[in-house]
Amino acid sequence: MQTTLDHKLHVAIIMDGNGRWAGARGLPRPAGHQVGADAVRAIVRAAIAHDIGALSLYAFSTYNWRRSETEVAGLMALLRHFLLVEARQLRDANVRVSILGRRDRLPLGLVKAIAAAERSTAACTGLHLRIAIDYSARDAILAAAARGASSEAIAAGLGTEDVDFLIRTGGDQRLSDFMLWECAQAELYFTSVKWPDFGPAEFDAALADYGTRVRSFGGVPEPIRAMAG
Repeated sequence: MQTTLDHKLHVAIIMDGNGRWAGARGLPRPAGHQVGADAVRAIVRAAIAHDIGALSLYAFSTYNWRRSETEVAGLMALLRHFLLVEARQLRDANVRVSILGRRDRLPLGLVKAIAAAERSTAACTGLHLRIAIDYSARDAILAAAARGASSEAIAAGLGTEDVDFLIRTGGDQRLSDFMLWECAQAELYFTSVKWPDFGPAEFDAALADYGTRVRSFGGVPEPIRAMAG
């Protein structure tokens, strides 16, 4: 585990509340996901402005397959469209894209869009944007453990670094099987603001709150460096 703050921040976000946001407005659930995609674009720009090192977003969990076929198909199409449309802009902004989770159950069009986005941004050295699709932290840990029994081997197998700060929107206060290993020492932030309404101002407020935390990692507490940007 990292024990110092001599690294760029890794922020993880559970983007919750899209469907409820739409329902409260008398709209179908897919409308909430569409507006939620716009929120992703805004938060990525904000993360770049804050010089954050990595941004990991929970887009679709293994449990989400339980939703209606119509909603799932819409989400898959939206994710494919997002990757196809945004890949060039992300590359131009020096953002590297990686996808976490299984790919064997995803539509072929989405799998191709994932491969293209990862390939076109592989050389980027700025923000590392990870999007979790058909993702389960438990499954990821088990798969990594099967490749190596030590904690170092498991961490390497997961392919991600420790999370410094986890944000969950939408009002619920749980991790929902997201980056459980990486969040072992993460600071947690829960907000009732639903994801479509979570914009740069809310992101700034969350980071400001993080800046007031004291992290000890079991040792002598030290204040977190003030957030820049």
